[in-house]
Amino acid sequence: MSFKLPSTGLRAKELRPPSTQKESKPLPTANAEAIDFLRSLQPKQLELLLFSETLAMVSDTGEPLGELTVDVQKGQYRDDLSVSAFYLQVHAFSRSSLDNMRCGNSILGHITGEMETLEQHSQEFIKEVKTEVTSFPWNSTAGFLSEAANLVMLRVMAWRQMVPSNARFLALDTEGKLCYATYQALGFQTFQMGRQQAEVFIIEQTVHSEEGIPMSCQYYLLPDGHLAKRVQVGSPGCCIITKMPILREEDEIEPPPVFEKKPLEWEEDMQLLTRFLKRKEELRLSHASYLRHHPEASALISDFLLFLLLRQPADVITFAAEYFGPFSVHSLPTPALRSSHRPSPFRPQPLEGTFSQAFPEED
Repeated sequence: MSFKLPSTGLRAKELRPPSTQKESKPLPTANAEAIDFLRSLQPKQLELLLFSETLAMVSDTGEPLGELTVDVQKGQYRDDLSVSAFYLQVHAFSRSSLDNMRCGNSILGHITGEMETLEQHSQEFIKEVKTEVTSFPWNSTAGFLSEAANLVMLRVMAWRQMVPSNARFLALDTEGKLCYATYQALGFQTFQMGRQQAEVFIIEQTVHSEEGIPMSCQYYLLPDGHLAKRVQVGSPGCCIITKMPILREEDEIEPPPVFEKKPLEWEEDMQLLTRFLKRKEELRLSHASYLRHHPEASALISDFLLFLLLRQPADVITFAAEYFGPFSVHSLPTPALRSSHRPSPFRPQPLEGTFSQAFPEED
């Protein structure tokens, strides 16, 4: 069976469901708990789920039947409009033997960080290859989990060690029809593999087909998301790991070191003190040399200090501005007659000729 879920909306005619679904009751919808759980997924957490694992398929008597491999990686997905975006690529395939007959299953899915299925191809072969196409309205896919998205969701729940309470997702049954899917936590159990032991979190997924019986599958998950065992309820066989994987741990980011600020006692540091005294002497000699070559600077400062001490103004800053103002190249010549409205040294002076332009002379 193969099906493809487009990432963009299509025309109404292209999304028209089969006539068998038209006559049946409305399509099921996921509840708020399921949708909120999908929205809570963080890209940083999904980075920890990128690994490959292989399990052996055995019968109830322990006879090997085949193997199951699940690989989750990240990549770039390009749709029909050549729009590229981040996605997770899930590839799961199994090979087994049933009554001395080779059979298998392959799933290749592209999903987003919120478990939205962009595209999935599923193939099963036993004696013959059967191909079917299933379609339904795109607006009814909120909370939908494909088989590829389900494999990633199980790893997320294993990391969180919890299952969303009362969450009702959407899935496809064995006939390719939309139905409900639920998850239930069955608790923790010690898993033994050779001489190694590990605690596993057991999750049961149930696909509630509206026409057939519910299909349940139990997953025994290690704390980092590795699948230790998979049991389909009612099936005589199971999938189980042959050796304990190296468990992945979330990297703990250590806080940056904190260095206490210590007072700089440069006078006690011989090197800093030597540099300070050397620089001080260089500045003294430079200042003395400048004043020797510009005696007018000393005279100007001496005149200002003498004038300041004689007047002793209350506002020294304004007094200094008025004193040094005439030295500016932008200052206007001092009028012959003083005015009671003295111009402020901190305001721009009016341009020359403004008065004459405002009041032109009479002919």
